[in-house]
Amino acid sequence: MRPLHIALAVLIAAVWGVNFVVIEVGLGQFPPLLFSALRFLVAALPAVFLVGRPGVAWKWIIGVGLALGVGKFGLLFIGMDQGMPAGLSSLVLQAQAVFTALFAALALSERPGRARVAGMTVALAGIGVAAVDEGAGGPVVAFVLVVAAAACWGVSNVLTRRAAPPDALAFMVWVSTVPVLPLLGLSLLFEGWDRDMAALAALDWSGVAIILFLAWVSTVFGFGAWGFLLRHHPASSVAPFTLLVPVFGMSSAALFLGEAVSPLRWCAAVLLVGGVALTSLGGVRGVGTPSAPAPVRPAASQPPAVGSTASAPPAAADAPAPR
Repeated sequence: MRPLHIALAVLIAAVWGVNFVVIEVGLGQFPPLLFSALRFLVAALPAVFLVGRPGVAWKWIIGVGLALGVGKFGLLFIGMDQGMPAGLSSLVLQAQAVFTALFAALALSERPGRARVAGMTVALAGIGVAAVDEGAGGPVVAFVLVVAAAACWGVSNVLTRRAAPPDALAFMVWVSTVPVLPLLGLSLLFEGWDRDMAALAALDWSGVAIILFLAWVSTVFGFGAWGFLLRHHPASSVAPFTLLVPVFGMSSAALFLGEAVSPLRWCAAVLLVGGVALTSLGGVRGVGTPSAPAPVRPAASQPPAVGSTASAPPAAADAPAPR
């Protein structure tokens, strides 16, 4: 990769990592489901009128939109609203690589090689250590919700691989149109009209800036630039940069939110990041060489998309991540 493209990959990872801090701040102003709906609404409009059709069947757009937008980001925002720390969320969400490998084996008959199986085992051990650490001083339900968000991201990654969109940016913009109404409906049902209206009535410039960052910087720029890199380089060259997302996520959460990182959490980070590296870059018998997590990928990069937050894939992030 050229130095400029390496810098772009690092910048995307930084954006997706800091994204978790921005989400944490935004949850102080918006209910989580309404917050997620606004993020996708702004990501979709007016961009959906400026990009062409993504060139895939509607079933893939709807499927990825529901799994990524409603499932992954809805659960992530609720989990963080219930007390899951931003830095730990950026780390645990990387478990999407394990879920993607599992779902790809079930749905796409991709048999993981020994390195990938070893990586999945190490990553699951990291999740276990993180669960012990969080269970000792934080809400376990919130932790489980973020793990479930990673699983939903894995589903969206497998669907994205099956869709094989030729234009990652157009695909992400059209996918962003899908979760808006379901998230608004769920928000009205569970968060209530009064709470939603109060949040919108109190909207100020900081709230607008937060939504614009999540929609345009993290989602549109992040996934669009990631798709650009995947079109110009092998996925195996681009994929490892997603491992920087929890590094930026945990460090920015410690810097801006004052989140402490316990020794046990550092141990979980080493296990999970190392396991994700093996899972992402390990071989798949009889299928070829899969890539690392990516929420959205162009057809030229066929290995499984596994996002991080963006999001994911992101991204999520929200995405993941994103990838």
